[in-house]
Amino acid sequence: MKVCILGAGAIGGFIGTRLAARGQAKVSALARGATLDALRRHGWRLQQGGESIQAPCAAVSADAAELGVQDLVVIAVKGPALTQVARGIAPLIGPQTVVLPAMNGVPWWFGHGVAALGDAPLEAVDPGGIVGAAIPFETVLGCVVHAAAFTSEPGLVVHKMGAGLIVGEPAGGASARVDTVAALLREAGFDVTASADVRRDVWYKLWGNLTMNPVSAITGATADRVLADPLVRAFCSQAMGEAAAIGALVGCPIGQTPEDRHAITARLGAFKTSMLQDVEAGRPVELDAIVGAVRELGQRLGQPTPAIDALFGLARLFARERGLYQ
Repeated sequence: MKVCILGAGAIGGFIGTRLAARGQAKVSALARGATLDALRRHGWRLQQGGESIQAPCAAVSADAAELGVQDLVVIAVKGPALTQVARGIAPLIGPQTVVLPAMNGVPWWFGHGVAALGDAPLEAVDPGGIVGAAIPFETVLGCVVHAAAFTSEPGLVVHKMGAGLIVGEPAGGASARVDTVAALLREAGFDVTASADVRRDVWYKLWGNLTMNPVSAITGATADRVLADPLVRAFCSQAMGEAAAIGALVGCPIGQTPEDRHAITARLGAFKTSMLQDVEAGRPVELDAIVGAVRELGQRLGQPTPAIDALFGLARLFARERGLYQ
């Protein structure tokens, strides 16, 4: 199987290295800059559990045309980069190609087929419909990542915790291609769940990230300190209640209370969210996919979101003042 990783950073590098190391696929990368140079020199590299894993990169290029049509394309870029990636992805996609977006937040395909949301693209994550036009809905498999990793230098991934991947058809149900992709990822050592309702899985993960990510980014606080402040905790619960109401209207009900989810988060201890790490590293933040898209869904459904509105406004202003959001 020919697999191409778009975005060979923390999660993309984690997936790419494990796939390449098992030898069940020819794993290439579409990359640029220092990451491209590192992959050319060293191949795929991963540090986990005191072990160093290295595997050759089948090909690496900044030009998709040089890599050609793939069987599986894994998109693991940050949300702000997705539109630019979509503009150059066409050479990788053939009639049988599967596209697996391993990204945070609301994906561009989330509203497809949901009558209550209409046919227009979600502007927060697909401005002008560029992404949806470049990546046909029929090629996409939904994916939820439950893993934490970071890059200690370009092309070198350090795994922190988790190896969970949920994959499924965006329209729901089972399929042969879900089984094929799930088997490939399991062979590479991932804990894979083939989901019959991956939209609901996407929404559930987002429900937790919606508040913890931007609040930690604004305050600089680790998750335990966010939850320890009763006023902040209550604000997070209010925003999560608004998001749960939206989910119920689009077929993604949440079977927990905000306090249930806070208890799960609390067990992870004093961790830095991915958005806080991005702020500290001076990288653009994924506000649109994690917060802005939820606000947009609420507007389309006529569902009030005062807490989410406030959170988005504060986080957006914070990031703009630091040049991390446009």
